[in-house]
Amino acid sequence: MKKSAIEPFFTILREANPSPQTELEYTTVFELLAAVLLSAQATDIGVNKATRKLFPVANTPKAILDLGLEGLESYIKTIGLYRSKAKHLMETCRILVEHHDSQVPDTREALEALPGVGRKTANVVLNVAFGQPTMAVDTHIFRVSNRTGLAPGKTPLEVEKQLLKRVPAEFAVDSHHWLILLGRYVCQARKPKCWECLVTAQCDFKPKSEAPKSSK
Repeated sequence: MKKSAIEPFFTILREANPSPQTELEYTTVFELLAAVLLSAQATDIGVNKATRKLFPVANTPKAILDLGLEGLESYIKTIGLYRSKAKHLMETCRILVEHHDSQVPDTREALEALPGVGRKTANVVLNVAFGQPTMAVDTHIFRVSNRTGLAPGKTPLEVEKQLLKRVPAEFAVDSHHWLILLGRYVCQARKPKCWECLVTAQCDFKPKSEAPKSSK
């Protein structure tokens, strides 16, 4: 994607969705951290179903610890890899209570020191909770960045670095939401819905996919 196309690309996405939000449901920074930790290799819909039952009962590090491992597992067992995620979340809660006064830290170093919190999870928390211009490169952003030519890269980290370099500052905070939503609903893996895409004119993907013909 030519540099001259990047500003129009994001301007169009912003006009269509001025205040994009994560689809994970949360009301506090800790709830966000817990939801993102649970969302690895799982859908936001699946995580939300579990946390709608969990958070009214336990939505602080101490409350999660008080549930105990088996108690926590009973709430999240519908989520993939729930046993390992439960262990990570319990240990994370212990560290937050013992070392951070039960508060979620706002630095990458401290976040990535928490069990189950990798670079992508840290980026989501830093961006969504603390408004930092980070890029949490998931499968959707990785695909969209490469397919459109916006930020090509062979690894998520390469794509992240390209995005940080190429996305104009005025779009930086919200850009990862727009890219995720674009990838989730329009620029899909098996067949991109180019005929529905608002930014097809800025996109380098060729040939553009056509709308399915009517079955009539």
